[in-house]
Amino acid sequence: MKALSELSIGERGIIESILDSELRQKLLEMGCTPGEEICLVRQAPFGGPLAILISSSMLSLSKLDASQIIVKILDE
Repeated sequence: MKALSELSIGERGIIESILDSELRQKLLEMGCTPGEEICLVRQAPFGGPLAILISSSMLSLSKLDASQIIVKILDE
């Protein structure tokens, strides 16, 4: 398992847990729930935000927020 912020572009995983409770609530409202498949699509340079694909929706997260999301890596 890894933090979402540690994934490489194109790498996919399943959300296992969200460590920060405030972030968890915000993400649950956007459809990011444990058990959902997630894919890192883009990453801005110099620690900028990450673009993720989840449930056919593209979301942007800060690298700090992404570090609070633990994912189980899916094998290719």
